[in-house]
Amino acid sequence: MSRPGGWSSHPLVLGGLVLVFGLQVLSEGLSKSPTFDEPAHIGAGFSYLKTGEFKVNLQHPPLLKEIGALPLLAMGAKFPVSPENWSAVDQTTDPFFQWQLGNQVLVDNGEQRVLSWSRAPFVALALVLAGLIVAWGKRMLGGAAAAGALLLFVFDPTIVAHAPLVATDSGMALFAVLFFFALWYYLNHRSLKRLLWCGLALGLLLASKFSAVILMAVAFMLLVWATRWIPAAVPRRQSTLVDPYGSEEGGQRLAWCLYAFLAMCAVAALVVHALYLFPRNPFLYIDGIKRINTDHDPGYWAFMAGQFKPRFLTYYVVAYLLKEPLPAIILAVIGTWGLVRRGEAPAMERAFLLLPPIVLFAAYSLYSDNLGFRYMIPALPFLHLVGGAGLASLLKEGGAWRKAGAFVLIAWTVLAGTAIYPDHLSYFNETACLFSEPGNIGLDGGTRCGYLWLDDSNVDWGQGANQLKEWLAAHPASGALRLGYFGSIRPEHLGIDAFRVTVEDLQRGPSPGTYVLSAHILARAIGRLRVHHGDGPENWLLHARPTAVIGHAYYVYDVPSSP
Repeated sequence: MSRPGGWSSHPLVLGGLVLVFGLQVLSEGLSKSPTFDEPAHIGAGFSYLKTGEFKVNLQHPPLLKEIGALPLLAMGAKFPVSPENWSAVDQTTDPFFQWQLGNQVLVDNGEQRVLSWSRAPFVALALVLAGLIVAWGKRMLGGAAAAGALLLFVFDPTIVAHAPLVATDSGMALFAVLFFFALWYYLNHRSLKRLLWCGLALGLLLASKFSAVILMAVAFMLLVWATRWIPAAVPRRQSTLVDPYGSEEGGQRLAWCLYAFLAMCAVAALVVHALYLFPRNPFLYIDGIKRINTDHDPGYWAFMAGQFKPRFLTYYVVAYLLKEPLPAIILAVIGTWGLVRRGEAPAMERAFLLLPPIVLFAAYSLYSDNLGFRYMIPALPFLHLVGGAGLASLLKEGGAWRKAGAFVLIAWTVLAGTAIYPDHLSYFNETACLFSEPGNIGLDGGTRCGYLWLDDSNVDWGQGANQLKEWLAAHPASGALRLGYFGSIRPEHLGIDAFRVTVEDLQRGPSPGTYVLSAHILARAIGRLRVHHGDGPENWLLHARPTAVIGHAYYVYDVPSSP
C-alpha cells in the first residue's frame, strides 16, 4: 500500500481535525438528554464504586461503567439506596431496577450535572481513539492514509453521536484498536514488555463489553498466521515465549504462539479480575456472559424496511449501507480493493485491517438482537483505516480526475458530518430517500427517511428530549398534546407534560390534537399499520406530513379530526 505523506499529515492538519472532533463530541455531550441505556450504566457503575459489590447490570462488564461513575465520586454525588435496602438487592432483582437506580441517581443529583460529569471521561476516551488511529495508521499505511482515516473518523455521524455517551460501544472500539495495535506492534518488534502490553490491552478490551470475547479468536488466528509472514531470526535461534517466531521450524512456532496467546490471556484475566475489584466469586465474568441480553424482551421483533422479524441476517450490512456516509463507504471499497490486490500491501496488514470488522459483522449478524447500528461501532475505526488507505491511493495514483474525485469525497465527508449537527445519532445517508422520497434528500442526507428503514437507536434513543422541551416552550399546543416517547427517563422528569401514546394507540387511529412522535415510535407504528393495511390510506401515518421535525428525532403532526 502506498505511503504518501506531505501536507495531509502535518500536525496542524491532524490537530485541527481532532479539535473539530472534540468540539462536536463535547457539545453533544453537554446538550443531549439521557439516552435509553445511560441511566442503567451510570447507576450500576456508581453502585460498584460506592458499595464494592456487583449486583446490577451484570450483563455488561464493569470497566466503562466504572469510568462513567468515577466523576460522580469526585463531585460527591449521593447514592440513593441505603445500606439496609442495598443488602436486600441481589443478582435476581427485577431487570428494570437498574434503570430505577440510575434514574434516581440523576434525579437526586441533578440530571444534566450528572450527565455532564459522567460523559466527560468518554469525550477523553474518544480523543484517545482518534490519536490511536493516527499513530497506527502512520506506522502501517503512511501519513496520508492516517490523515484520511482520521478525517473519516472525525466526520462519521455515528462516531460523533455515540462517543460522549456512557455506553459500551465506543469504549469497546477504543480498546479493540488499542489491543490490535499492540498486537501488531508486538509481532513486528517482539519483546516481553510488548507481550505484557498486549495482555493489558486485551484485559481492557474484555472488560469493556462481553462481545469482545469473539475478538480473542481473531487475535489467535493472527498469531498463528504470522508464522507464515514473519521470517526466522538471523542468526538462527529457538522459538521462545517472548519470540515465538525465532525458529524456522513450524511445530515450534505454533506451540510457542499458543503459549504467547495463553500468556496474554493470563494477564488479561488478572486485569479483568482487578476491574471487578477482586471479587470472592472468581467466575463473575463468566456469570455475566450468561446474562447477556437478559434485559431484552424476548417477544420484541426487530424492524427493518417496513418488516418485523425476530432477527434479520442482513441487518447490520443494511444499516452500514444506510447509516455510514456514502463517501466513507466508497473509500472503504477503494481501500479494500487496494489492500487485496497482489503486492499492494503485506498480508499481515490486510489481515489486521479486514479480519476484525468481518468477524464483528458476521458474529453480530448471527447472534445479536437487532437493536441498532451502534453495535458495529467497534468495526468502524478499522474501516476508517481502510478508507484512509483508499483516499491516499486516489491522491497519489492516477491523473487529475482521480485527485478531483478524492477532493469531492473529502468535501462530501465533511458535509455529511457537519450538516446534521447537533443530531448525529439520527443520520442516514442519501440512499435512505433515493428510491422512495428523493425530494427529502437534503444537506442532512436521507435522515428524513430513516424511520422508513430502521428504528430504535438508529433514529432516536432518547437524546432529543431537551430539544423537544425547548420547542414545546416556544410552540405551546393549542389542544391536547400526545407524546410518543422512547426513553428510560420519564418525560415529566425532563419537564415535558403530555398524554403518552403507544404504537398500539396509533394503530387505532388518532383523536384530534397535536401528536409528537419519536422516530422510533413512528417507524414501528407505520410498520404495524402496514401489516394490517399495506400502504393504503388507512396507514394514516405513512401519508401524513409532519408540521415540524425536532432534532431529527421527533415528528409533529396536527390532527384536526380523525382521517
